[in-house]
Amino acid sequence: MMVEPEATEEAEEEEIPLEEQSKEFAGGEVVTMEMEKTADVDQQTVEDPFVRETAVEEHGSESSPNEVSNTSPLLPRIRPDVVGGGGRSSSDSATAVLVLSTFVAVSGSYVFGCAVGYSSPAQSGILDDLGLTLAEYSLFGSISTIGAMIGAVVSGKVADLFGRKGAMGFAELFNIVGWLAIAFAKNVWWLDIGRLSTGFGVGLLSYVVPVYIAEITPKNLRGAFTAVNQLMICCGASVIYLVGNVISWRLLALIGTIPCLIQLVGLFIIPESPRWLAKNGQWDGSEASLVGVGLMVLQQFGGVNAIAYYASAIFSSAGFSYRVGTTAMVIVQVPMTVLGTLLMDKSGRRPLLLVSVVGTCLGCFLIGLSFLLQDNKLWDFSPSLAFGGVLIFTGSFSLGLGGIPWVIMSEIFPINVKGLAGSMVTVVNWFGSWIITYSFNFLAQWSSAGTFFIFAIISGFTVIFVTKLVPETKGRTLEEIQASMVLFGAEK
Repeated sequence: MMVEPEATEEAEEEEIPLEEQSKEFAGGEVVTMEMEKTADVDQQTVEDPFVRETAVEEHGSESSPNEVSNTSPLLPRIRPDVVGGGGRSSSDSATAVLVLSTFVAVSGSYVFGCAVGYSSPAQSGILDDLGLTLAEYSLFGSISTIGAMIGAVVSGKVADLFGRKGAMGFAELFNIVGWLAIAFAKNVWWLDIGRLSTGFGVGLLSYVVPVYIAEITPKNLRGAFTAVNQLMICCGASVIYLVGNVISWRLLALIGTIPCLIQLVGLFIIPESPRWLAKNGQWDGSEASLVGVGLMVLQQFGGVNAIAYYASAIFSSAGFSYRVGTTAMVIVQVPMTVLGTLLMDKSGRRPLLLVSVVGTCLGCFLIGLSFLLQDNKLWDFSPSLAFGGVLIFTGSFSLGLGGIPWVIMSEIFPINVKGLAGSMVTVVNWFGSWIITYSFNFLAQWSSAGTFFIFAIISGFTVIFVTKLVPETKGRTLEEIQASMVLFGAEK
């Protein structure tokens, strides 16, 4: 299938090809992606290779001799009779290949969730079987974030050099090796090596998955499709929580290899991101970096991985059944993540993010209050208060704060700096995750109540940060978002 400009009577006015790339597609069919300049469009504006958004917005129903009709295996061909008169373009709908490509990409997100959720249900089994100390298990629980930081450092360069598909495949090799090392570990060293390896793979995936999805979807679907990344992370963690309550930690690690294999096979039948195939241009991304880094720091220091990694220990310390607690977390977080995905392109990123952060602040406050009352023996129902606080935090985080920072990160950086800037933001996220997961057990020994009150205060700061600095990206093309960030920086 060749993608060509529409034939016109003025065929002698040749468009200037920016770059042409051919990639092998499903069933051996060759798909050629062409990015072209038009005489009536600014030469620094890159047309969306998946949907002709800019041309439709500027020209409406009037066809121009120089107008380019872009098609793609991910979106249907645009017909002039369906884009005029304020009607909805057929390019606004998802195709089967777009859905398939997203599914394969978010299989990596599911792997991410499995890695995050593993340490909680596996804790008691590993401690009993291998005799680890609290410090050794804290290292095992947190060392994946060290691997993720290393993976994040190289993620942008790997994704730029080998493409988004190549980066995902590279990551899954480390994930498979890591899960197998954990499953067959005989001592703490093999546990840590396996955890470090899966961390490296997850660090790569945490950057490249949302970026790939954002680059292949049209603006009206981008928020929801990119938010599926967080939905699958929640699904992965939830399944691990549930299954881990009934099977051994070794078998649980073997199950972790299944989504890795699914993604590896799927990568052979989906197309590469055409924005990566046609990257060009220059841009100063300092303001976007501030927003991206700020969101990641506040997301992590709000306490999410303290709860995700050590949920069982938190419930037990609060005097509540950890099996009931972790099961309830699953019941809450998956529907709330689905709701957030559905609302992403309707309510907008900022309002959803603000509601989410207020909820996480309340959840941490209630957990802290529960431990405070328990320490002072002031209320017999403090375990139920901790249970409610964890569920409020989990539901609120799943609604927006879990996924929206990654959506915004994938939107605000243009293609020529996305590798470097995206790596920096992802490294910051994983560095914050490591600090929290490693230090949480020691902070809890100092003061469980004080620890969660600190998390609540940080969530309060997040409300201010979002209100003052985070842009609304709903319903805008990637090029429009990036141009607005440049203007924002100039005004500052």
